[in-house]
Parts: sequence; structure tokens; C-alpha cells
Amino acid sequence: MALSGNLDAQRRRDELVELAGTPRGVLIDEAAELFAVSPMTIRRDLLELEAEGRVRRVRGGATAAPRARPFDARRAMRATAKRAIAEKALDLVPRSGNVAFDASTTVSTLASAIGPRDGLTAYTNSFESFQLMQPFDGVSAVISGGTAEPTTGSLVGPLSRRSIRSVYFDVFFSSADALDSTDGTSEVSLEEAEPKQAMATNAATTVVLIDSSKLERRSVARALEVREISVLITELDPRDDRLDPFREIADIR
Repeated sequence: MALSGNLDAQRRRDELVELAGTPRGVLIDEAAELFAVSPMTIRRDLLELEAEGRVRRVRGGATAAPRARPFDARRAMRATAKRAIAEKALDLVPRSGNVAFDASTTVSTLASAIGPRDGLTAYTNSFESFQLMQPFDGVSAVISGGTAEPTTGSLVGPLSRRSIRSVYFDVFFSSADALDSTDGTSEVSLEEAEPKQAMATNAATTVVLIDSSKLERRSVARALEVREISVLITELDPRDDRLDPFREIADIR
């Protein structure tokens, strides 16, 4: 009987993980009814699944656990929003000086559009952004050292952090896996968060470019604190109510 009960619980949890990956995610009350167990049982299941890294609990249920996605897959997601964000950010890219670009697809969209400059050094831990900036006159693209993260392709690790920390930046352009109005930005892993932390530490101004689907969310690893964010750019109209929690944090564009 105990073995049967354990198998039933495991099957239920496996199915909860599948439900978490759907657009609606897991809703505790609905799941309790579906599996004919109490809401408390579902809460315990979700707590254990979160500890295993298989789901992320949210109010009233759970969603799929954050995970690193390949660069090409991320680039295709919400591409229209990324282009709108990049257009807003273009006038913040200086004609000359030092800037930093993280390894996100949103920032690479900006990097691809900066055009000729008058002596701009653009530092990045993204091979994609490094290549995109090569054709522009007056732009010196510099890529950090480091180890290529096998899924995202970004350069991470001690060498990446050490090389980034040796340079000061006028502006740092960053995106994130999530942005919370209290806790700041977060990433799918500590390895992805650390280069961004190093860039923000050495930047006079930090600009966060992020689409609205990532607002008021948390991912896995903390990256930038809210006090480090100078400007927030989304695809939304700056007057949109969804941006209200961030108005005291940064300039909204």
C-alpha cells in the first residue's frame, strides 16, 4: 500500500510539472480537484518540486522553472517588442566613449542597430553582439574572455568577470530574465548574473531593456539591485499602468 501511495504521488508530481509548462500553469484549487486530493497536498507537492528545481511557485500555484534557452530560440521570442525597445534605446548610445552590452538577445538587437559612431568602444560578453558591431565605422567592439555557456552562448566565469572589472563604462545596456520592483533583476543562473553585476558596478549609468512579460517576476539568481538601474525601457507606452511600480526606481522610457 505504501509503495502504491508513493507511485501515485510521483505520477501526480510528474503531471504537475507538465501542467506548470502550459500557458496557465498550475492552479492549486484546480489541481486539487483534478487529482482528488486536498489543496494542502498540492501545496506540499509544489514545495518539493520547487526544491528540486522542476517548477517555480507563484501566488495560487506554479509555473515552469526558469531555464537557460538557446540564443536563437530567445531571439525569436517577442521579436517585435525587442525591436521597439532597441529603437527607444538608440539615443542613449553615445557617439564616443566606453559602453557595455550584456549577452541578452534584446541588447543584441540594440547592438545590431547602433550604426557608425565617432570613436565608441563597445565591450560585450556576447559573441553575437561582437560580430554584429564589427561592420560599423568608428566602433571598436571588444569581447570579454571567459567560458562559453553551452546553452546561451554567453561568455561567463572568472576570466569574464576579471576582464570586465578592468574597464569603466559610461553606459551599460542590460536585459534580464525577470525584473521585480523590490528585488531588481534576476537571471536563470548565477553564471549568467555575474558578468552583468560586474558591468553594472563599473558603469556610470545602467539602462535596463526588458519586455513587459518579465515585469514583476523573479527568476533564479539575483543580478542588479534596483538602486543600480538608472533607466528602464520597455515596449510599453511610458504612461502604462504596468510601469507604475517602477517610477520611483528609474527614468521610464
